[in-house]
Amino acid sequence: MNLSLVLEHLVLVLFTILFTLLFGLPLGIYAYFDRRAKKVVLWSVEILQTIPALALLGVIMVVAGAGKATVICGLTLYSMLPVVHNTYLGLSEVSPAIKEVAIGMGMTRAYRLFHVELPIAFPVIFTGIRIATVTAIGAAVFATFVGGGGLGSVIYRGIRTQNMTMILGGTLSLMLMAVIIDCSMGFVEGRLHRHRRK
Repeated sequence: MNLSLVLEHLVLVLFTILFTLLFGLPLGIYAYFDRRAKKVVLWSVEILQTIPALALLGVIMVVAGAGKATVICGLTLYSMLPVVHNTYLGLSEVSPAIKEVAIGMGMTRAYRLFHVELPIAFPVIFTGIRIATVTAIGAAVFATFVGGGGLGSVIYRGIRTQNMTMILGGTLSLMLMAVIIDCSMGFVEGRLHRHRRK
């Protein structure tokens, strides 16, 4: 298996998760603070998740053209739900008693968010990041159809030429990548949740 294609796939996933966090965390926080906007925000990201990844990439390609930017944009939208939902959920689960103590100490809303609520909610948020990462790894296979490269190109070439070695090589590489990253993040997630319960 060509190592450069594996690295290309990982880069696509890395940038996808960075942009997912850049937009997903603020949206989750916004849904938490503004209960009227909560339904609209959560409904919007749920709708994006229901659109097939390849269809979403195709629509974006019509507007922005083919290339890695299209792939990252599409995968970011597709991976948004778990980050937005878990950010909202994690913040909502912070004990009201803790919030009251923070208010009683004179903390501002912003200070309370960054120094009290987000640290407590982070294990739940991290679970969302883990789900989004694994989702992006699988969905990035479709990158090859819009000029994004990655491991999908190996699998697609293998299917087109009926080359089982290429198909198995690409599939196993993808599975191995997903398992290693998921297990690594699962280990971190477990430690975060244990620390939270202490």
